[in-house]
Amino acid sequence: MDSIAKNIYDRTGGAIEIQTYPQGQLATYKDGVEQVVRGADFISVEDPSYLGDYVPDFNILAGPMIVNSFDEYEYLIQTDIVKEMTAAAEEKGIKILGLDYIFGFRSMMTNKVITTPADLKGMKIRTPGSQLYVDTINAMGATATPMAFAETISAVQQGVVDGLEGTIDAYATNGSAEVAKNMALTRHLLGVCGAYISVDVWNSIPEEYQTIMQEEFSNGAQQMIKNISEGEESTRAKLEEQGIKFNEVDNEAFAEAVKVVYENMKGITPGRYEAMKEEIAKMNK
Repeated sequence: MDSIAKNIYDRTGGAIEIQTYPQGQLATYKDGVEQVVRGADFISVEDPSYLGDYVPDFNILAGPMIVNSFDEYEYLIQTDIVKEMTAAAEEKGIKILGLDYIFGFRSMMTNKVITTPADLKGMKIRTPGSQLYVDTINAMGATATPMAFAETISAVQQGVVDGLEGTIDAYATNGSAEVAKNMALTRHLLGVCGAYISVDVWNSIPEEYQTIMQEEFSNGAQQMIKNISEGEESTRAKLEEQGIKFNEVDNEAFAEAVKVVYENMKGITPGRYEAMKEEIAKMNK
């Protein structure tokens, strides 16, 4: 976002200045998207599930095991289904500048080798407080334990929880590798954010600057995907040198287990989950 903001400032000759405030300095999560809906001069950068309060089908897009690769997700957000959802968000006052700031798939980090949902039975897994995350971990067979990350490493050390979940990049940088020596590559959720601005604020910006802004937000997402794709392989290699083990899992068993998450989603369009899966199947033919 810093890079995007700088490029927009430079290309508009300083006419459009975007200030970035990381680490919760301004409204985040649900509160951030609400600021957008209220018409604040504010760009919210959040998981697409937070759009689900306004267009429930975005919960499907952010849901577990909907895609198996970055390419599948990139394909999915270009389909007519997601374009229709994007238009519905605009009707609610939310202009989507991008949906593909990808930071990797989330997988299980424990000291036990996990290959099937049965292996997670009786295990407490730390997760962020998002209801989608909690429902996903529970459906996978574990007991989701929402907890602030600041408490997590010591909680694993003390046996309060049996592990956590997150991306390979986070595994290498946040201390998880010190307390959990195995990553089961469940790839159960894709870590991704979108960028959202008020429709009214967007419409107040001259068209020539809108074009520049959209180009830079799109370019920034592609650069992030490139960086993450290239970085994951080297990060995994470094972790393996440190003694961390990685293992594949029974993907079909986990995909079957998490279907209940979609069945319990409130307000979604009937058949939309199945339609998205059909679109992905078309891509892979």
